[in-house]
Amino acid sequence: MDKSNRTVSIKRTFDTSIELVWEAWTQPEHIAQWWSPKGMETKVIEHHFKIGGKWKYVMPMPDGNEFIAEGTYTDIVPLEKISSSADFRPMTEGVEIEALFKKNGSQTDFTFNVIHPTEAYRIAQEKMGILNGWGSVFTRLDTYLNTSLTT
Repeated sequence: MDKSNRTVSIKRTFDTSIELVWEAWTQPEHIAQWWSPKGMETKVIEHHFKIGGKWKYVMPMPDGNEFIAEGTYTDIVPLEKISSSADFRPMTEGVEIEALFKKNGSQTDFTFNVIHPTEAYRIAQEKMGILNGWGSVFTRLDTYLNTSLTT
């Protein structure tokens, strides 16, 4: 089934090795440092990095509520791909996320896909600011990779 009309994609090139980018995505102590948008904190509640394993991250919001991100890993190909179901409550539920990694010399080409159940849902999420939200997260990841995880 064609996913192109239901998918939001974000592409980045990180100026570091694929091994370090993979480590930042797969180790809970690293995820806690960059997963949320700027100004927010992430608490890793659950992280079982294996196919069928569950993950859950909580971000306290300024209004006292919690933003909860959770899912189940559906596909893992070391240094290439991480796929998961995902709910980002209270804003987005029932999506798939896919992180793709490709070595490019000493850099890493990265593609992040959010696959929505319908095209209408994708459009609504774009209007709500999905690109800005995830863009902020990946800017934090880039900074973290270049300041805390350098080789």
